[in-house]
Amino acid sequence: MIDLLTQYPLLAALLALVGLAAVFGALLGFAAEKFKTEGNPIADEINNILPQTQCGQCGYPGCRPYAEAIAGGEAINKCPPGGEAGVQALADLLDLTVLPLDEEHGEAKKVTTIAFIREDECIGCTKCIQACPVDAILGAAKQMHTVISSECTGCDLCVEPCPVDCIDMIAQEESLKTWHWQLPDPVSRRVDIIATDVVLGNASEDRAA
Repeated sequence: MIDLLTQYPLLAALLALVGLAAVFGALLGFAAEKFKTEGNPIADEINNILPQTQCGQCGYPGCRPYAEAIAGGEAINKCPPGGEAGVQALADLLDLTVLPLDEEHGEAKKVTTIAFIREDECIGCTKCIQACPVDAILGAAKQMHTVISSECTGCDLCVEPCPVDCIDMIAQEESLKTWHWQLPDPVSRRVDIIATDVVLGNASEDRAA
């Protein structure tokens, strides 16, 4: 074997490289498993609560970075798309005091909206495509653009960059996919009383009369 490698130095060099690659590959694989870092499970749960609009109104470039910031101690009331219900859900998860929505970052929308491009006015500048954080706009340079309504999160980020103002935010019709159970107001903690002893007592007196 040694004589063969001596006669063919190129083969010897190739085998040496393969051997070194195998050794270093094994070492890297071992190190990757040994020192693997797990994701923050709290950040994952927070991210699941956030609305995934990727609008950036919270001051972070997306919902995941904001979730990680909340896990690190950031305030939970900076997400207008999540509204008061989102703040309540985050407070329940993290066992924190419910805070009013921070108006500095915007107001919660009462109606869900999606972007609509008036295609006959579109000049194909692609600025809205670049602004969309979820790639919900189709189009090309100097070609008509259109919005994939099922992918649009209603973040409004495409409206301002449009130089011809041909993008409208229209109310989304409520459907089985968009309907959500209306949660109680988490700030006022108001409880609607269905019946009281006073009401029942008055009813009994009326029947007796």
